[in-house]
Amino acid sequence: MPDTYLENPEIRLRPCEPEDLETMYSIENDSSLWDVSGTTSPYSRYALRQYIASSQNDIFADRQLRLVVMQKESGRTLGMADLADYEPLHQRAAVGIAIRKDCRRHGYGAQALQLLCGYAFRHLHLHQLYAWIPQDNEASLALFARCGFTEKAWVKDWLQTGGGSYKGAWLVQCIAPVLPQGKGNVTR
Repeated sequence: MPDTYLENPEIRLRPCEPEDLETMYSIENDSSLWDVSGTTSPYSRYALRQYIASSQNDIFADRQLRLVVMQKESGRTLGMADLADYEPLHQRAAVGIAIRKDCRRHGYGAQALQLLCGYAFRHLHLHQLYAWIPQDNEASLALFARCGFTEKAWVKDWLQTGGGSYKGAWLVQCIAPVLPQGKGNVTR
């Protein structure tokens, strides 16, 4: 039976390829995403080309995993899905989803997040996933809630918005579901 952790009938999550350089460049340099990604300056094409070339696409080696969200039928690149800040001792990782502006509101973000969670829990055997979401990002809060994440903490002045002002953020978390023996995970 083929591995279907990273695909469903509509989309596929796959490793980054050199052909993804322009998509990565546009997403990484979209300053409207910087407050959630921690990015402080633009990335060059050279730096992104080096990242693609040097990544082993292995969360255990790289401590992160970046995947391209691709529409299966057309082969169109829709965005990126990340597992980052992997902590092997605690079996947790941060989650990030960035869908291109022209591809939003079609359910691709939810599908990508569901696939990423399934892969993280059933194949990588992570115990938990989390994300920090700005207090005013209602679309992301709704997306993560639909995919089983719950709000666990709110922190004041967590994200600098420029000009000396700050905004709060929610920590959302999803704990691995308890699966029956023989279904790809250890019961808890």
